[in-house]
Amino acid sequence: MTDEINNEERKSLNFLEEIIEEDLKSNVNNGEVYTRFPPEPNGYLHIGHTKAIYINFSTAQRYGGKTNLRFDDTNPVKEETEYVEAIKKDIQWLGYQWEKECYTSDYFDQLYAWAVEIIKLGKAYVDEQTPAQIAEQKGTPTEAGKHSPYRDRPVEENLELFEKMKNGEMPEGAMVLRAKIDMTSPNMHMRDPIMYRIIDAAHHRTGDKWKIYPMYDWAHGQSDYIEGITNSMCSLEFKVHRPLYDWYLDQIYDPSKIRPKQREFSRLNLNYTVMSKRKLLKLVQDGVVNGWDDPRMPTISALRRRGYTPESILAFSEKVGVTRRENIIDLGLLEFCVREDLNKKANRVFGVLDPVKVVIDNYPEGQSEMLELENNPEDETAGTRQVPFGRELYIERDDFKEEAPNRKYFRLALNKEVRLKGGYIIKGESVEKDEDGNITVIHCTYDADSKSGSGTEASMRKVKGTLHWVSAEHAVDAEVRIYDRLFMDEAPDGHKDKDYMEFLNPDSLKTVHAKVEPSLKEAPAYEQFQFQRLGYFNIDPDTTEDRLIFNRTVTLKDSWAKKQNK
Repeated sequence: MTDEINNEERKSLNFLEEIIEEDLKSNVNNGEVYTRFPPEPNGYLHIGHTKAIYINFSTAQRYGGKTNLRFDDTNPVKEETEYVEAIKKDIQWLGYQWEKECYTSDYFDQLYAWAVEIIKLGKAYVDEQTPAQIAEQKGTPTEAGKHSPYRDRPVEENLELFEKMKNGEMPEGAMVLRAKIDMTSPNMHMRDPIMYRIIDAAHHRTGDKWKIYPMYDWAHGQSDYIEGITNSMCSLEFKVHRPLYDWYLDQIYDPSKIRPKQREFSRLNLNYTVMSKRKLLKLVQDGVVNGWDDPRMPTISALRRRGYTPESILAFSEKVGVTRRENIIDLGLLEFCVREDLNKKANRVFGVLDPVKVVIDNYPEGQSEMLELENNPEDETAGTRQVPFGRELYIERDDFKEEAPNRKYFRLALNKEVRLKGGYIIKGESVEKDEDGNITVIHCTYDADSKSGSGTEASMRKVKGTLHWVSAEHAVDAEVRIYDRLFMDEAPDGHKDKDYMEFLNPDSLKTVHAKVEPSLKEAPAYEQFQFQRLGYFNIDPDTTEDRLIFNRTVTLKDSWAKKQNK
């Protein structure tokens, strides 16, 4: 039986876990599993990052290992402390805690010292060409590059110039430090890549100490090595960088220490959005959205504000899986995951988004009563709540037509009965209209013996329509923000001849003034609810004592699951 279980576990392993298992069998790295998540603090984390977070943290957890959070802060022009704090908050909200909080800037002195040693070995040189000249001399994937005229500069001269670069004696852009590898390599990243460039800007942690900053390829693998990382797992675009990652490690590697192994997985690409932090920043700066946490954005903070749960996002990451092939994931899968989670957690409440008044003419004037309603049929511990009911109510305007259009119409109409959820059966009798012909009041009668759960014969009577409602006397006014996809195109940044901004959805946000049941008045920010028959909503943090605001997280319709079952 044990062998069968082990075989089943083996079948369920993704390819990264298979690599780790083989290393563990061979006692590579002394049986340790140490991963890292290395974001650049130049923006907020988005849904694409959750896959990398999930893979690095959950993989380490599976093997009793550890994960570092390392900020790749090598470009002071784009990086801010605000982003550092936001990234930490997002990871913790997802339920993960890192072993160490690290920064590439922690290693600037060591990286510089190693660069000096590589220069002394004759494997790096200072190049004074312009970026355009360097790019031109690199050649093409099918044509070898040309050597820089500075490639054979004497070691002592390289060391002197590199120190001047470090000391700020050379202007920004005047020169760079390049590794001396192979200008004929079919891998363009191996054609004398840049290791350091001059940037005259203050760093968010080191201030004005440094005037040179390491490139990602030089800093990343060495940071892994310093931290004792065993498995450097990154997205697929870094696969072509792996030979350079290994070459740099070869220059400094001590066989007595752990050597990290880079392996790549496919990125998480989602339709109807953009994942580039540069493009997301433009949306923020241009005022297209109201900040990084605008619920239309794909950032983790935006998803949190919209009402997504950590569990739903991690379930989404798990369903997407770990693969080697790039693909586009349907946004419907993410929506499916949050529906599935909120169905189990969210209490059911009444909210009317487009209210029209109903007057029950034969209900006693001045009387009201409390109906006891179930909070969540999916959760036995959720209990019940008291909801007030009275002579005047609000229902959805779409839930009434003067005349039923056909036999399959199961909502309220004149001379037609429906049940009010948890309450009574009512029948449409007449309407009042304004000067433009819009219905302002629906007059009904009710069956006083039909109260749900009362045990009377009338209460057992079956009618095909059931509507949600709110007592007019006790209703609480609320602002409800109805969000839709920010872009109308599945791949807004996938068009060579058009800018992604051309595909913005003008109806991505609609605000309605709703009526909700009084139990919601004191609900705290971020609490989630199911507005019965409408969808899942949560309290926005903009809510104040005098202004109740809801965000629609997702509708009730499960479009993704239906699509899969076709």
